[in-house]
Amino acid sequence: MTDPVTAADVRAAAARIAGAVVRTPCLESKTLSEIAGAQIFIKFENLQFTASFKERGALNKLLQLSDAERARGVIAMSAGNHAQGVARHATRLGIRSTIVMPRYTPNTKVEHTEKLGARVELFGDDLNAANDRASALAREHGFTFVHPYDDPAVIAGQGTVALEMLEDHARLDALVIPVGGGGLASGCAIAAEGVPVYGVETVLFPSMKQALAGEAITCGRDTIAEGIAVKRPGAITREILRQRAKDILLVSEVDLEEAVLALLDIEKTVAEGAGAAALAAVLRHRALFAGRRVGVVLSGGNIDLLVLRSVIERGLARSKRLVRLTVRIDDRPGALATVTRILADRGANVIEIEHERAFGRVAIKQAEVEFVVSTRGEKHLQKICGELRKSGYEVETPDL
Repeated sequence: MTDPVTAADVRAAAARIAGAVVRTPCLESKTLSEIAGAQIFIKFENLQFTASFKERGALNKLLQLSDAERARGVIAMSAGNHAQGVARHATRLGIRSTIVMPRYTPNTKVEHTEKLGARVELFGDDLNAANDRASALAREHGFTFVHPYDDPAVIAGQGTVALEMLEDHARLDALVIPVGGGGLASGCAIAAEGVPVYGVETVLFPSMKQALAGEAITCGRDTIAEGIAVKRPGAITREILRQRAKDILLVSEVDLEEAVLALLDIEKTVAEGAGAAALAAVLRHRALFAGRRVGVVLSGGNIDLLVLRSVIERGLARSKRLVRLTVRIDDRPGALATVTRILADRGANVIEIEHERAFGRVAIKQAEVEFVVSTRGEKHLQKICGELRKSGYEVETPDL
């Protein structure tokens, strides 16, 4: 039985798409390496035009269509990144494209896909329903279905990520790669040829890990890593990963948030939840990668700004750089000014203030004041609280 995708196919894909997608940098992160206890090399696929690796596989597929297939047009199903990759390159090649997206898809992703030239149809509540609709439309109109992951041409195109990483850094000891349907990880596992490949899924959507173990697939509902929230992993990709993947590692939602924040804070780069999954796995499973040269694929940067804002705020709160302080003061003129002066003298920046008189458990001549303050971290916070208590105030930190 011949392999559906070979290393030669990946090399051919690299030659085919050269110049039409960005050859993204793969750079060592000194700071993240120190934190992880391993030598970390990041492949910045968020620097593609559509901010995702998905362009590679989509373009490799489109370039192999016959003239008749190009004339009939293509169709795809996607909630975002694959949609934009297909739309961009189909339009650039003069091919009509239709994208079926689930009804819950954020408007910004729908608008971006339409701006890139595709006709978008919203259908169903999840990717499975969108996939079934796209397949039906392909049969009805003769469109070529460009699958987001379970297609040899797409897999070969995605594998060019690893090919470039190993050209830039030949002595990598492991590659860590996000897994949704498995196209990126399986393509990279083929291209890596002997370098161990670790896939990464979320604990809420461990579908590939469950499928490889022969278990029933059970998934959660919402995850920050919606790009790898796949309930139906690929059949082709599953067999490739069964033979070639070293392991599938799982990460939590908090792991993902911390990785997104680390990339923003340390590398000054934006990653979506799925894009940060590989780094999250290295930081979660430090003992596994300790002392090794590890290639980490940052697969995409299309994160909703409101989600990013929440990630930043929650991260600041976990690191005690954003803190709620509850302080009891005498309910008299000037009392609040005294507390704010202490906070200012200690270098705490007050973000919000809220008084509570009627519903708190305080005496009638007192008020409970909640401050949201920014600090420099836990040691700074302890100094602030110590100074307030030294001045006679009752202080609580309800979130800690």
